[in-house]
Amino acid sequence: MSKFFDNPLERTAPPEARVPASFQIGRVTIAPATVLAPMAGVTDTVFRRFIREMGGCGLLMTEFTSADGVLRAKDRKAKRYLHFYADEHPISAQLFGSNPETLCEAAKMIEGLGFDLVDLNLGCPAKKVVKCNGGSGLLRDLPLIERIFRSVRAAVTIPFTVKFRAGWSEKELVYRDLARVAEDCGLDAIAMHARTREQGYTGQAQWDWIAHLKQIVKIPVIGNGDIRTPEDAAAMVAHTGCDAVMIGRSAASNPWIFRQISQYTLTGRYDVASERDRYAMIRKYFGMLIEEGFPDSPGKMKQFASWFTHGVHNGSHLRKAIYDARDEHQILSAVEEFFEKLLNDSAA
Repeated sequence: MSKFFDNPLERTAPPEARVPASFQIGRVTIAPATVLAPMAGVTDTVFRRFIREMGGCGLLMTEFTSADGVLRAKDRKAKRYLHFYADEHPISAQLFGSNPETLCEAAKMIEGLGFDLVDLNLGCPAKKVVKCNGGSGLLRDLPLIERIFRSVRAAVTIPFTVKFRAGWSEKELVYRDLARVAEDCGLDAIAMHARTREQGYTGQAQWDWIAHLKQIVKIPVIGNGDIRTPEDAAAMVAHTGCDAVMIGRSAASNPWIFRQISQYTLTGRYDVASERDRYAMIRKYFGMLIEEGFPDSPGKMKQFASWFTHGVHNGSHLRKAIYDARDEHQILSAVEEFFEKLLNDSAA
């Protein structure tokens, strides 16, 4: 997952543009109309609860999870991906795979575990996933997608959604047909990352494609791609008419973004995090990892260090200290030493 954006466009919106206060996916009310995107290696239960506590996020989503893995009794990784706590509701579990029967059974298990929604991944561009005909690899087989939609829809009563890319490439755009199939098969909402599989996470998200979806389906449309600020979120809604916005990479570098969107919706302004806020945020997330007993918490801390310290004065010094640390206690000490010095120097 790339940390930052390639040459981001400056998006503008009318002064009155705002993200909706809520929207409906089947019988589930999502308020505010914001969604944490499912991100492999990122949206585990610790990060999801962390985002929930930061405030402003309407719907949480799990990391994408193999349907085959869900059904294998000994697949501990799949079980870890699907572990969640009561304070994470509403929460959606995302599955990937290509076998309708397997996905059907996995979706039943998702419902039995108490998730509020189940989602199908048709967007992951990773080669190892595509090679198995999962993720965006399925975008070249709409008949199979339809069979999967119908099987899963018949198997569960909880809302069923899909997240997809616009197509394999700009020469193979399928998002219009895919959206119509999803609606015809009874899915409750669709989310589109407005890039193709070939783009990966590079280039610009084409918000016009999201606007096209709003013109051809009546079920809720969730827009995803290049939302870095509350203004971007409002601009996407104004440009596309989408019912909600989904945020991925920005949530890792700016965990306040959902709360900022809520503030912007209510007042037209929002708080920008100070260095002291960032210090408290890093200590909070790292402390949650330790409290959870997260496997390889030092590795997870090092992973997030580059995102959490983005924009911090002399942040490269802190990143190096974190990368050089041998355990979580040394990492916490490095964070405390760095920020105490930074805050003392600022106050001098």
